[in-house]
Amino acid sequence: MSEYVRFTKEMKDTHTILIPDMLPIHFNLLISIFEAQGYKLELLRNDSRAVVDEGLKNVHNDTCYPALLVIGQFMDALKSGKYDPDKTALLITQTGGGCRASNYIHLLRKSVARNFPQVPVISLNFSGLEKESSFPITAPTFIKLLYAVLYGDLLMTCYNKCRAYELVNGSSKKTLDKWQKRLGDYFRTGSGKYRNTKKLYKEILDDFGRIELSKAPKIRVGIVGEIYVKYSPLANNHLEDFLISEGCEPVVPSLLEFVMYCAAANFNNAKIYDNKSLKSFLFKGGYKLIYSMQKGLIKAMKEHGKFDPPHDFEHLRRLADKYINQGVVMGEGWLIPAEMAALAQSGVENIICAQPFGCLPNHIVAKGMSRAIKQDNPNANIVAIDYDPGATRVNQENRIKLMLANAKR
Repeated sequence: MSEYVRFTKEMKDTHTILIPDMLPIHFNLLISIFEAQGYKLELLRNDSRAVVDEGLKNVHNDTCYPALLVIGQFMDALKSGKYDPDKTALLITQTGGGCRASNYIHLLRKSVARNFPQVPVISLNFSGLEKESSFPITAPTFIKLLYAVLYGDLLMTCYNKCRAYELVNGSSKKTLDKWQKRLGDYFRTGSGKYRNTKKLYKEILDDFGRIELSKAPKIRVGIVGEIYVKYSPLANNHLEDFLISEGCEPVVPSLLEFVMYCAAANFNNAKIYDNKSLKSFLFKGGYKLIYSMQKGLIKAMKEHGKFDPPHDFEHLRRLADKYINQGVVMGEGWLIPAEMAALAQSGVENIICAQPFGCLPNHIVAKGMSRAIKQDNPNANIVAIDYDPGATRVNQENRIKLMLANAKR
């Protein structure tokens, strides 16, 4: 790889850092943490066909769909005229695994070098990748990020539940906006109030619990799959909005599950391959901390009683063992069948598995395990929906409507 522009300390005061749109609720909270450190970040919301076209122009058409969209969204933003290329940087995450989530930073840099060579690309990772051009993550910052993920999961769960049933249109969005601003202010000011989870969880749950909801039963539809396509409205053609328009309640697994999956993969692999190290020891310690925080959220939601808590991660691991080895960690690996099984067991029997083009591991573990999960859960109604540059939104929505017709029967 040829030399590329690096993000320097001086750029912190002059540059706007653009972030691809994957989890709007979570990312707004995460941005506030870095804003408290003096960075200026902006979450991209451009989602026209131009994003796909830019992706196709800048990467090979065999590249996986998430990589194509992320690179396309960046390039479309830079070409829009809204941003000064001399004062703009790009931030992309790297999970440390073997797929595009670690490697497409190089594709992005090649695209940027051809069009905007002065724009630096920054890596956000926790696995030691891109050390010279990574976003600095201290231990206190890491803890704040975990809190932001927990609050984001809670807001996402409550918001999806309430807006599917709300009697006053927009009441759920109003409550969501209120809490995003309040929590964001806590992170920006560094007051430490965000650490009082017991109090804040209850206040959030009570606020959403006061929203007047319809009691008419609705079909509950779980959404699983590759992490970007599962969460990103750009990638899944606003799937959650579509399901609500069809009279359904979308049920989306928490982001914390993926965070814990990544941590568990590290120390699990160390055990499987007899390669234990300080790094695997630290990841196991981090996992225990995150798991204790997840149990706190689950307890608060169970005590409140109006909203379904996320699946206990150790329960997910036990479910995974029933279908697939936990050594299968390429892409989302064993997490996808575990989430499908957990949803089916908890009464969310209608499940959409978002399958992006080019993600072979995702297709194998999701489609390959669907039959076994259906055998154990005869009422499970699982459909795989493919997302790629050539797939039409109408075709995707028609397949979902067919699934919903089966659900109604």
